[in-house]
Amino acid sequence: MAHQPWRAALVITALAASLQAQAQAPGSVERGKYLMNTVVACGNCHFQRGPQGQPLPEKGLSGGMVFDEPPFKAYATNLTPDPETGIGKWTDAQLAKAIREGVRPDSSIIGPPMPVAFYRHMADDDLQAIIAYLRAQPAVKNAVPKSKYNIPLPPSYGPTVTNVKAPARTDKVAYGKYLADIGHCMECHTPRNEKGLVTAQWGAGGQMFKGPWGTSVARNLTPHATGLKDWTDAEIAKAIRTGMDRKGQPYKPPMGFPFYAGITDEDMGALIAYLRSLKPQAFAGK
Repeated sequence: MAHQPWRAALVITALAASLQAQAQAPGSVERGKYLMNTVVACGNCHFQRGPQGQPLPEKGLSGGMVFDEPPFKAYATNLTPDPETGIGKWTDAQLAKAIREGVRPDSSIIGPPMPVAFYRHMADDDLQAIIAYLRAQPAVKNAVPKSKYNIPLPPSYGPTVTNVKAPARTDKVAYGKYLADIGHCMECHTPRNEKGLVTAQWGAGGQMFKGPWGTSVARNLTPHATGLKDWTDAEIAKAIRTGMDRKGQPYKPPMGFPFYAGITDEDMGALIAYLRSLKPQAFAGK
């Protein structure tokens, strides 16, 4: 990624850093709070944004952030319990289907950049926890424009998802992959072509992201010389949590560093173990 200070997210950083480090009860609001404000980082897209792209956490998860790309102009939806402009009238089952299968209550398909393919791996307990957390948020009225797509959306993202369990935490690589999946790390850090993610170059980086900050480039997360091969675990953890490279230079958005500041040491260790397990790939960018 390229470099530039990002001061506007200090409020989120303080929130994420204050989260409890201990494991939260499965399916609880506390577990949902941890996931939403760290690994899954839904606010990174669903917070409203100011004129320079700065997140506005005081407006809650009321959406409106625009993703203006050649294939689509998409708007992040309002995830607060407002009954008219948010999810206030959605049932838990409808919310679960929208998050994990990309299908709204009216049966329409949720398009990109919602990373449905990764959320399909979300465990039932964690999905329940996130829904509980969303229900506990204050309702914010914010009517979001309808997204427009210049590409056909799939009829579905796959069969109905049921009975998903997270891997045991004792299997650090498997649990790290689980966290990376629900955190949709590879949605940005794998190169993409007209058919989607290039799975043969998993984690090799190279995607470009334009915004008020300029242009940032996703870095290589594989243990290659152009990636993380020479990085220590502490350096990787610091980069993820603080958005600073090994020389102390800040990275640009859209990486959700302010959220990742609150990732527990146990979860960070699992994520790093997973990254170490990836096939080394040369950096896919220019």
